[in-house]
Amino acid sequence: MPVSDEYREYVRDLFTAFGAIRIRSMFGGAGIFRDDLMFGLIIDDQIYLKVDDHNRADFEDAGQGPFLYERKNGRTMAMSYYLIPDSLYDDTEELAQWAGNAFAAAQRGARKKSPHRR
Repeated sequence: MPVSDEYREYVRDLFTAFGAIRIRSMFGGAGIFRDDLMFGLIIDDQIYLKVDDHNRADFEDAGQGPFLYERKNGRTMAMSYYLIPDSLYDDTEELAQWAGNAFAAAQRGARKKSPHRR
């Protein structure tokens, strides 16, 4: 289901303490971007943030798991985006810290994908 304009504005407000973000429609939901780097995902009015080995434990300690989707062949796949804890919807300063960690994970992932320069 597409993300409504009202929910996009709500998410922008939630991330105010983190800084300016951009929300772009994609694959039935929306990506959350900062500096042209996707660090979050909105699916079914739920927010997921990018994880890697540096911040995954924060989500798992809070009882949160990855965004799962089913492929055409029936296999369930997990993405490297985890659902944020409900408490972050009420604490924008804490959300900003988690968003910063997710943005750092996205930066690390982008560096791994970029071609090596000589």
